[in-house]
Amino acid sequence: MERLTRRDQGEAPAPGRRSRRGRRVLIASVAGAAVLGGVLVLLPRGAGDAPPPAPGPAALARGAVTTGVPAALPDLAALIGDRETHLRAHPLDGASWAVLGAAYVEQGRRTADGANWPKAEKALRTSLRTGPKRNPQALEGLAALAVARRDFPAAKKWGESAVKAAPKRWTAHAVLIGAYTGLGDDKGVGRALDKVMELRPGSAAVGALAAAVYRDRGWREDAAARISDAAAAAGAPAERAAYLEQAGRLAFERGERQEALRFFQEALRTDPDQRAAQAGQGRALAALGRTTEALSAYQAALAKRPSPEYALELGELYESLGLGQAARVEYDLLRERARGAEAAGADEQLVLGLLDADHGDPAAAVERLRVEWGRQPGTAVADALGWALHRTGADEEALEFATIATDGDKGGGVRSALYVFHRGVIEKELGRYGPARRHLGEALTINPYFSPLRVPEAKRALAELGEPPVEGPPD
Repeated sequence: MERLTRRDQGEAPAPGRRSRRGRRVLIASVAGAAVLGGVLVLLPRGAGDAPPPAPGPAALARGAVTTGVPAALPDLAALIGDRETHLRAHPLDGASWAVLGAAYVEQGRRTADGANWPKAEKALRTSLRTGPKRNPQALEGLAALAVARRDFPAAKKWGESAVKAAPKRWTAHAVLIGAYTGLGDDKGVGRALDKVMELRPGSAAVGALAAAVYRDRGWREDAAARISDAAAAAGAPAERAAYLEQAGRLAFERGERQEALRFFQEALRTDPDQRAAQAGQGRALAALGRTTEALSAYQAALAKRPSPEYALELGELYESLGLGQAARVEYDLLRERARGAEAAGADEQLVLGLLDADHGDPAAAVERLRVEWGRQPGTAVADALGWALHRTGADEEALEFATIATDGDKGGGVRSALYVFHRGVIEKELGRYGPARRHLGEALTINPYFSPLRVPEAKRALAELGEPPVEGPPD
């Protein structure tokens, strides 16, 4: 029989003969204690396994701007301050210059403050000089800056350079989607989206990108499903709010006023700095007939994000209410803001062309928009130029551009009530009453509330056209 030790028999070790294991336990206990003010303090078991502290605002914003995700404005301000301080001590840190430039771009995009554009460009070009030879982050930042400025040829150049420097960097392909969209390159958009979805499948940010592309192709149900999934999968509140705002825009374009308002309100609750949602709230409230609330929402949005597009919408709402003087004030402010943005390197010719076509000098609008079409022939420019030509009486040529903007085979797959309305009015002027009747009716079917000024015009035009003639069988 094997001999059993005292421990095997359940006996305690003999006095004075503490086991080696016991000594090790005692040493470990003492080593696991801390001395504070002469008092031995035992640390709780598992203290070394505590989770690390949550990242601060600057780290959150850095994670967002470097991964293609919307960032919160307070976090962006913290990141900008942090990088500026760092770069004063380390001016040759090319990576930090790229992060600072990307943060300026995102802050400018969120606030519509053109003062950010020159600062962003300076930071990103400094990164190119001081960073590595292949610097995809700086190249991508310059592409994103060009998209924010509506300089789509430059966005294409910088974006393609970023892809060449880092073919597996999904955010470089993502920024090219904006560039190709502005240039009317539908095939380029498709290639870029396919690559993004291959490199970053399942991402909420990619789902939001896909939703925007599907919307432009007229795939409204697919776009709505994608953005709904993106909002559900979003991480930070600023990201979720951005996707809720996008969902609200899609709902409004379908004529779903109440659903759009719910999306916009939820976006604002999630991120009170989501001013695009506040302008969308004004749009939806106006469609619901709650005009006093709509005016307040637009004014609040413009106070924090002085976007020329919002000023145009608010001016047209005033005009629809018979408040011509208030409308003219907004149009004047639009021109002032557009001039400031252009001084900072932005291209505001599209919104100025829209303003001139309906509320200024249509001939000047045609001149502006012809140049814009030559530089970056996107769908929005085709629609605006067609409408400006109509306002000058050049309806034959106007119809060519209106067709480009609304015909899926020619690139205009988006189901925009405003674009279809423009085409219907032009066809009516040309005596093409059948197509005019069809397109005016389609505009009101797509979204019966698409514009406080143009919806009554569409209804009047349809009433003038009357019912289609009933023809008997041929002889």
